[in-house]
Amino acid sequence: MAHRVAAVAIGAGILLASCTPGPPYTKPSVPAAPAFVEQEGWKAAQPGDGQIRGKWWELFGDPQLDALEEQVAPANQTLKASEANFRQARAQINANRSNLYPQISVNPQITANRISGHSPTGLVGYQYGNFVLPVEVSYDADFWGRIRRTIANAREQFQASAADLENVRLQVQTELAVDYFEARSLDAEKQLLDDTVTAYQKALQLTQNRYEGGIASKAEVVQAETQLDQTQAQDIDIGVARAQYDHAIAVLIGKPPEEFKLARMPLKNNPPSIPVGVPSVLLQRRPDIAAAERQVAAANEQIGIARAAFFPDLLITATGGFQGSSIVNWLTWPSRYWAVGPQLSETIFDFGRRRAQVEIAQASYEAQVANYRQAALTAFQEVEDNLSTLRILEEESSKQHEATIAAENSLQLSLNRYKGGLVTYLEVVTAQGTALTNERTEVDLLRRRMDASVQLIKALGGGWTIAQLPQG
Repeated sequence: MAHRVAAVAIGAGILLASCTPGPPYTKPSVPAAPAFVEQEGWKAAQPGDGQIRGKWWELFGDPQLDALEEQVAPANQTLKASEANFRQARAQINANRSNLYPQISVNPQITANRISGHSPTGLVGYQYGNFVLPVEVSYDADFWGRIRRTIANAREQFQASAADLENVRLQVQTELAVDYFEARSLDAEKQLLDDTVTAYQKALQLTQNRYEGGIASKAEVVQAETQLDQTQAQDIDIGVARAQYDHAIAVLIGKPPEEFKLARMPLKNNPPSIPVGVPSVLLQRRPDIAAAERQVAAANEQIGIARAAFFPDLLITATGGFQGSSIVNWLTWPSRYWAVGPQLSETIFDFGRRRAQVEIAQASYEAQVANYRQAALTAFQEVEDNLSTLRILEEESSKQHEATIAAENSLQLSLNRYKGGLVTYLEVVTAQGTALTNERTEVDLLRRRMDASVQLIKALGGGWTIAQLPQG
């Protein structure tokens, strides 16, 4: 009879386990334009380059950057911490999945007992042994899907952790690229200032020669010296920021700053052509958006878990083993015992605690939906921002190049007029300052274009897609 009761209870548990209270999950909608507004006028990528793939930094064609980026994954400590969180989330799935199966435990005991000489039982001074070898089996029938939703929640958290890991990886990679191009732009500026110092030294020598020949005044020599000293100071000051970028890159690739030195190489190449695609595809390419969407799915499972608390919980237990009074009769057939049966538990009244838990889960879900939509809108904004930045800076760079050429021509004319005695050295100083300002501005514009290119790639999700999420 007991066997039939247990079998009926188990069968009912399996049959009812398909009943899972809670809303089915549907990915929240996000409004997306058919195309990026700022893409109009942006140079098109080559045919077939509809999406960034693989090692995105190779678009820049810089072997030294390629070598540095390859060192990020195995050595960056921030990335290692994110990888550890990812492994933790993966292990949590298996921990929750184990609750689907019966739990088996043993608790053997061997005791010697003597009843008190003053015991009211009448067994005064009686001694006996107790040898027990119990095996206990318990199984949660999971009528309402609480365990299965907990597993699903862990799986979605695992996928969110995987997307977070890729987002951290992309952030570290782009930070390295930005620091690299910042250092290279400083190298270009240093080269420019070095050349300017050499030119100013020649101009000072010219002024001194004219002063010694009685053609120029002492004031003109002082002006030339001042211009040279100021430029040398600016040249030296470049070293402060340059050293800081060396240190930043060292930390990103997992090295102490004193063990790394980036060889100097001026920034010269123009930014690459970057395939942009359409806004709707962006939702599949950004790891931070994927992480936010997986958090929405996990929050949806929490609603089902909270609602399952309103329904009874069936626990099926079975205990069996051997119990004897001595080692001789402990493991004999007459010493066997067993017990099996279902246990049903239900909270009758909790003063609104379960209802409050459902409301908490529902509010958390709505917050995650808002976070997901905000992440998507922010992604659209970042792409638009960097597209407009690149387009405008490209136009500005073209005009700035023309201004730089004009300033250099003006400086040469002023020097020629000064050598011919037609103007004072003040005109040369003014032309020198104007030319240097324009040249430095042109270098800075190239730096900003390279940084915006890196940021655009980051805004597009690098070479990642949602298809790379693990299934768990």
